[in-house]
Amino acid sequence: MIRNDALNEPAVRAFVEAVNDGDREAFHKALTDDATMSDDGSERSLGEWADREIFDSHGHMGVQSQDAAGCTLIADYRNDTWGEMRTKWHFTVDDGKISRFDTGQA
Repeated sequence: MIRNDALNEPAVRAFVEAVNDGDREAFHKALTDDATMSDDGSERSLGEWADREIFDSHGHMGVQSQDAAGCTLIADYRNDTWGEMRTKWHFTVDDGKISRFDTGQA
């Protein structure tokens, strides 16, 4: 597993740390105001999805690998709803914040 401080992209590092700390404020600070996302190829309401899949269900990302830029991760993701699964995350970073992320089973 990759330690959070070894993640190459600072915005992605902030996102992962916020998820793992259950910190909604830090999570939203890592995102642009108009950030979007998809889950398994379907567009989702980012706020509703984050509440359900991360914060209300104690989500946690165990990052296993990253690409050279640090914008694509493979992580063992777990929460109280779905248990644990291998997931892929791709982040688009603009001006130091995440403007989009796409996640799904890997």
